[in-house]
Amino acid sequence: MGKHRRKRSGRRRLLAPSLFTALSAVVVAAAVAGTHGLDLTDATAAGKAARNTRAAVAPTPATAAPAAPAPVVAPTPSGSPTPAAGPADSPTAGPVPTDSASSSTPAAAPDTRGVALGATAAAPAADRESAIVGALFSGSVAAGNHFCTASVLHSSTRNLLLTAAHCLNDTDGVTFAPGYRDGSAPYGTWQVTAIHTTTGWAQKGDEDEDFAILETAPNNGREVEDVVGGNHLGAGEPFGATVRLYGYPADSETPNLCTNTTGKQGSYQRVVDCPSYPGGTSGGPWISATTGDVVGAIGGYQQGGDADDVSYSAYFDHTIAGLYIQVEAATS
Repeated sequence: MGKHRRKRSGRRRLLAPSLFTALSAVVVAAAVAGTHGLDLTDATAAGKAARNTRAAVAPTPATAAPAAPAPVVAPTPSGSPTPAAGPADSPTAGPVPTDSASSSTPAAAPDTRGVALGATAAAPAADRESAIVGALFSGSVAAGNHFCTASVLHSSTRNLLLTAAHCLNDTDGVTFAPGYRDGSAPYGTWQVTAIHTTTGWAQKGDEDEDFAILETAPNNGREVEDVVGGNHLGAGEPFGATVRLYGYPADSETPNLCTNTTGKQGSYQRVVDCPSYPGGTSGGPWISATTGDVVGAIGGYQQGGDADDVSYSAYFDHTIAGLYIQVEAATS
């Protein structure tokens, strides 16, 4: 298991740059590893990265990202989600800025009241929260060509994604399509230009640090968060939290959504029971039903889980907080 140590403080919503000074001491412990190389010939990745596509294996250093392919141009609805307020001891900051409303703006995030816990169904096609979640593609954005799941991470640079570190280790031809469904990218696509992981993952594939922050290039002058919004990063969420779990199965063109209460798999591992989360769902976000923050991503133990009905995530604590702060500072 990982050697990083969890701080004793409670839940945090992380919104840099105001947090840079307060959390600078942990940045060194969660240093950015940089961009790594994706083995495009591999077809045997474990866990919930799609086994029949170009998922990554153990990380290997590389130096530069290739040129971006032309983005898919699509209508770009305005608006972004406004997560629920965090606990009283969270760092203060306003909600995600929103663009002016339009007729194509996604609806509000799903209401979990009355939702059957542990039941999986197709995610709603037109709400703000599901628009923030998308599929990662290697090559063209087409049916059957996605290999992992990612989601937009709120930042001052407005161009960051969250996924599992084991999903990829090179940006060659990798694009992100938020709200992807049935072969269509309704909000456009964004080229992934850089991958950031911790030293624990980069050096030894530490499952407790199986998370990655991706950078994307603008599409027609707009950053991805400007179009669909982004989830705030939450750290220190209790293990018994209720979350909404999203993921794109490799053999499906619509994302799954399940709401359930998480448990503790290990000191730095969460577990949740949700059926029908097979290969391709790796990187899918765990959204707190209480705060609206993203508090996990399918990965970690067994690279997200060997069984389709049980999923894992590395615990989000000061380690990912430090990574986030360093990435945002480096990209500002």
